[in-house]
Amino acid sequence: MASADDPRSRPPSVDALARRLAATGLPQPICVDIAREAISSGDPESAWERARQFKRGLLTPVVNATGVLLHTNLGRAPIDLHVGARAVNVELDLRTGERSDRHRAVGGLLAKLCNAEAAIVVNNNAAAVLLVLAALAFDRGVAVSRGESVEIGGAFRVPEVMEQSGATLVDVGTTNRTRLSDYAKAVADPANKIGLTMKVHPSNFRVEGFVESTSIAELATLEVPVVADIGSGLVDANCPWLAGPPPAWLAGEPAAKQSLEQGAAIVTFSGDKLFGGPQAGIIAGRADLVARCHRHPLARALRPGSIILHALQEAATAYLDRTAVTRIPFWRMASMPSAALQHRARLIVAAARCGDVEPSEAVPGAGSAPGVTIPSFAVALDGDHLGRLRAHDPPVIGRVRDGRTFLDLRSVDPADDDVLVAALLALTPVA
Repeated sequence: MASADDPRSRPPSVDALARRLAATGLPQPICVDIAREAISSGDPESAWERARQFKRGLLTPVVNATGVLLHTNLGRAPIDLHVGARAVNVELDLRTGERSDRHRAVGGLLAKLCNAEAAIVVNNNAAAVLLVLAALAFDRGVAVSRGESVEIGGAFRVPEVMEQSGATLVDVGTTNRTRLSDYAKAVADPANKIGLTMKVHPSNFRVEGFVESTSIAELATLEVPVVADIGSGLVDANCPWLAGPPPAWLAGEPAAKQSLEQGAAIVTFSGDKLFGGPQAGIIAGRADLVARCHRHPLARALRPGSIILHALQEAATAYLDRTAVTRIPFWRMASMPSAALQHRARLIVAAARCGDVEPSEAVPGAGSAPGVTIPSFAVALDGDHLGRLRAHDPPVIGRVRDGRTFLDLRSVDPADDDVLVAALLALTPVA
């Protein structure tokens, strides 16, 4: 047995252990911190597991097999964007050599897409709503149905956003029934100083039964502009980028183009939901109102960078040339025939030699088209295997229902089917 004075009984130095941890690929300062923690715990060899756990806490690509196409925890809409290490003419007009507006190019494409007079981009839809209210209704009242004064995921509460903007929320109607006369009464009362009426996408909140709401077209008959926060980002209810009619699961989902046609002065929506692009907030509508939003001091604080603008440009051009179903991953997943999913599931089960092929129900996710499902197929296994699947490289994220693990193929790119096979094979004990 080594004595206390034997060097073999002494813990390694922090520097020596950190140099060994360099093989994990972690930055040297992180390796030093992990080495120090492991030595302080009295178990230097735990440094390797600590390093592994640290790496698992970093952002990394995963395979989304949950069946939730726009999974908020997994970044919502997946995008396929490759930008070389070059500068981008974000605010330079190549035709004149003069400084330009970063919203000009992408804003023009988005306006064309929505059949709007103008459009600008901010960093998410909450920011879009905040900017619109601050620019168009500061120190004014905004009439909102009580049934639409909702809280959406991430603590986005309509009343609180309204308060931060400097506008005043004026509740109209009741939770389940709000008529045009309720809005008209609020607008007519000079004490309210109504500057806007607002329609809010309810996201995951639904009221059914004895209900009544007021349409955008009805609100447009009042003397103040209508702002429609359509949230989910469906551009056109007719889905002209699809080969056939709009899918049934989109029935009733508000769309930007139709909202403007019905009389909305401004629409706001997310870039990373049904639009299928990066996280962004899009403001489109009347040129004079969009310009007021653009000139507001908040617009600079909320503006996006070149990568977001580039990704939005790619998505907008895909819609305009009607190739969105092939170029935008969300629409590829959403429109894939169920028979193709079933065929893929059978091939995966055969290759992995485990699991069953079962019908499944996918959902759009992220508050889009609440309450609807999309037919799908999944690979199902008895037991809960989520932890081991997450530990795979790359991680596979599934779901458990009734004691079984489901890997829904509606949300999996076909290029990742081999990853599912490898992850399933890793679950099977070696004979």
